Amino acid sequence: MVRIRLRRVGRKKAPVYRIVIADSKSPRDGKFIEIIGTYSPRVTEGAVTIKVDRANYWLDVGAQASDTVRSLLRKGGVLKARHEARLAKKLAAAAVPLSENKGD
Repeated sequence: MVRIRLRRVGRKKAPVYRIVIADSKSPRDGKFIEIIGTYSPRVTEGAVTIKVDRANYWLDVGAQASDTVRSLLRKGGVLKARHEARLAKKLAAAAVPLSENKGD
């Protein structure tokens, strides 16, 4: 199974995390498939950067996000945009088109 999770980099007592796509069996700082973002918990502004298109791609093909990454995706607005796009598609499919010559 493919997971979206954090990989720790940075020096001692100053962590920086990369948001990576990795096999669920690989170790935390081990082999990974792709880097899709970064997270700096000690920075107040701009702590999270995410490649939204790549995150959406991996979520579409079935990658599962860890709890922490899910909250970061929520903060970055990725999950809200996905939800709104799905809802818009569902509403567009259910909408009944109006005919222009109604009763003439």
